[in-house]
Amino acid sequence: MTVSGSLTAIIKEQLQRALDAGCSFADARYYEEDSTQSLILYDGNLESNYRRFERGIGVRVLKNGAVGFAATADLDRIPDCFARALANAEAAAVLLGFPKDMGSQPPVHGTYKPPFEKDPFTVPLPEILNLMKTVDQQLNEKPVEHRMVRFYFQKRRIFYFNSEGSEIERWVMNPFANMTVMARDNENRTQRRSYDLDSDGTGARGFEWVANPASFAAHADRIKSELGQLLSAETLPPARRDVILLPGQGHLQVHETIGHPLELDRILGYELSFAGGSHVKPQDIGTLRYGSEKLNAVVMIVENSPGTFGYDDEGTPQHQYYLIKNGILVNVLCCRLDLGEANAKAGKKVIERSGASARAAGFYKTPIDRMTNVCVEWGSDGTLEDIVRATENGVILDMPVSWSIGSNREHFHFGCEIAWEVKDGRRTKVYKNPTYQGHTLEFYNSLDMVGDRSTWRLVQVPNCGKGEPNQIMEVGHGVPVMRFRNVITGEGR
Repeated sequence: MTVSGSLTAIIKEQLQRALDAGCSFADARYYEEDSTQSLILYDGNLESNYRRFERGIGVRVLKNGAVGFAATADLDRIPDCFARALANAEAAAVLLGFPKDMGSQPPVHGTYKPPFEKDPFTVPLPEILNLMKTVDQQLNEKPVEHRMVRFYFQKRRIFYFNSEGSEIERWVMNPFANMTVMARDNENRTQRRSYDLDSDGTGARGFEWVANPASFAAHADRIKSELGQLLSAETLPPARRDVILLPGQGHLQVHETIGHPLELDRILGYELSFAGGSHVKPQDIGTLRYGSEKLNAVVMIVENSPGTFGYDDEGTPQHQYYLIKNGILVNVLCCRLDLGEANAKAGKKVIERSGASARAAGFYKTPIDRMTNVCVEWGSDGTLEDIVRATENGVILDMPVSWSIGSNREHFHFGCEIAWEVKDGRRTKVYKNPTYQGHTLEFYNSLDMVGDRSTWRLVQVPNCGKGEPNQIMEVGHGVPVMRFRNVITGEGR
């Protein structure tokens, strides 16, 4: 640990005092640096250049089965912060529901630093703007009427301590980039095509990734061309068709209908009044057929992903495990705090250990169950073109425009940017305003083709919201091309 010795000593002293006061567990997360920068070019004009820096400590204690949390940006008041956390735990214990229990975990000592070559926060602003303007100029051609280029960078350095003796240092380095083009179609309705920075899951997470033309700028010509096709296209007519999801849309499908419903706090009902619940029950773990045998959802350790951070905010090392294996639900996204309640409500041990899913969006936020890298394993059904050749009547869909999801994630309705019709194994025409809908379990049980490694992309999500007060979190989803049979598309049935 490279945090100052005096600060470390104060934190350790307060952790011991928490134990002496009757707490069964206590931890502290010190954010030495939490920096973000957002830049937006709209029609070539700098609309936003926002930069933020935060520093502080968040403290959590567990006493009499209740959690108390407090935070401060004043490092001279760390003892007061611990005292407030203790008082909050004692107050919460008066109205305790199911007693919380962290269980036991051996002390963890470690460091995690993501791979990067060039820290975006050391890059001069003119260099960043020149890159954005270069992309903007590529987009500034007919038929484009409006265009946007956005960069968003995040850097954190976090030190974690707990009463079990764990001491962890970890870094966060997240670059995000988006380009969007828009124009009015033949019905005077705005159409758009966009691209979000993605990868094959490998590579570095510094400014060099965004600056690599092959990673970002090279997509400008493609989205301009596809926007032009949309402007004269017809709206996708209603019908039941096979749906082929590209990763640009497939990642959101996985995010909303696998990731969120498998967060344990939702399953236990703690998020129901905030961000929603889940159709999954604790007793479903290990038995529920979530999808066809083609469906394998995994919490992956991915080199280049915002969902890879080494250790969660309870000090649990990240590890790889199946959520859904050959279609059967076998695990959930969870932290240490609620395992006992889940197993008790299931009437048996359905979760063996924490899934390292405790994550907080800042030092002043308490950790909750969050997605990390919820991925779908690639399959053996070939390339996108192989799947197209095997499809008689279908559509290829890409990039979300709108979404509506049941509060328990039991059903969904998505609108996408673009659709390509597939007839008798060939792409035939482009459609605009495509939509599709379904019931979650029925939909995943219709999965019958999963693309190979060449179709698998790691898509970044910079803005997953959950909790009250709301927390915005960054996650990653690696997904291949996937085909689903006999899906409701358009607005009809």
